[in-house]
Amino acid sequence: MIPALRQPFNANFTPEKYQAFLRRIDDRCGTHVQFRVSETPCFFPKELVERLARDGQELIRQLVDNPSYLAKSDEAVPAEFKVPNEPPHPMFVQVDFGLVRDAQGELQPKLVELQAFPSLYAYQGPLAESYIEVYGLDPRLRYLLSGLDTNTYRDLLGRAIVGAHDPENVILMEIHPQQQKTLPDFLLTEKLLGVRTVDIVDIRKQGSRLYYERDGKRVPVRRIYNRAIVDELERKHVKLSFDWRDDLDVEWAGHPNWYFRISKFSIPYLEHASVPKTWFLDRLDKIPGDLENYALKPLYSFAGLGVVIAPTQEDIAAIPAEKRPYYILQERLHFEPVIATPHGTTKAEVRVMFVWLDQLVPVLTIIRTGRGLMMGVDHNKNLEWVGASAGLFQQ
Repeated sequence: MIPALRQPFNANFTPEKYQAFLRRIDDRCGTHVQFRVSETPCFFPKELVERLARDGQELIRQLVDNPSYLAKSDEAVPAEFKVPNEPPHPMFVQVDFGLVRDAQGELQPKLVELQAFPSLYAYQGPLAESYIEVYGLDPRLRYLLSGLDTNTYRDLLGRAIVGAHDPENVILMEIHPQQQKTLPDFLLTEKLLGVRTVDIVDIRKQGSRLYYERDGKRVPVRRIYNRAIVDELERKHVKLSFDWRDDLDVEWAGHPNWYFRISKFSIPYLEHASVPKTWFLDRLDKIPGDLENYALKPLYSFAGLGVVIAPTQEDIAAIPAEKRPYYILQERLHFEPVIATPHGTTKAEVRVMFVWLDQLVPVLTIIRTGRGLMMGVDHNKNLEWVGASAGLFQQ
């Protein structure tokens, strides 16, 4: 999007540089990155990134500061997964935007979805740095938001994830982490903060306390950086030794209830220029006749799982009545291709990542690029110059 940066990058690109870049990422992570990483970073005007961050803040505050919405969102938290001691606001929030052209031809951000759940907070910085280093880009390019640098960002993330505890007693909790595509982020979290990744099935309960075993001894768990997704727990029929409803002697770095409260469930309640028209499927008086202009989405799934672009009447009819409250029908967004590549212009979805301790702070972006109907890395497997990327901007 910045020709003075894009054109030289494309002209100087070589497959050898890309392979060196991929090796650098794998080396930094200590494991192979399984999802597709784009050949290129994305160069965005600083003003656009700041607008996306500002819009994201407005959307989050519109929900969290609204007692009426919070009361409505109680119904979004399943009784069997309602965790005690919920704080007044989430700690980690992601807001995803697409870029579309309005009637005047201007680029405008449009909300894709939002989720109060951690993302790749440890991985995204090294990814951006690797683009800059391997491709010999201007070292003055920035990827951290809110005036953060690598030291202040690490301090902020440490306060959020570790808190006041010894890192030995803080865990990153995930379902079978060695099998997850996000494993690189888990390993980098440990390198950055000393926090171990523990499989949720290996956690044990004694009284109101949790522990896990390492090197033949019990390690008490005082704080949990939660990366376990309930939808996956249910799909895989994972059995736990504790109950989410237990009043445990543990702190949450990212309280699980907020995963439900700020999610696709929230979108029909939002009023903002960036929000497309969205309805709960069970509250639609009439199914639109032009379904090619809509997307059908389950409320609680990740990586585009279950999303149907341009659903048919048959697709909707196939959803049982009892499951319809857990789906939304959303006005379809036609992303504008804005990234010039040797394979043609490519669309981009921008995730703004927030950390909320004392203040709601935008910290990083994740960029997903593609030329298909969806931006997720699983939907652009056989294409080049697409995939997961980093957003860089000039100071």
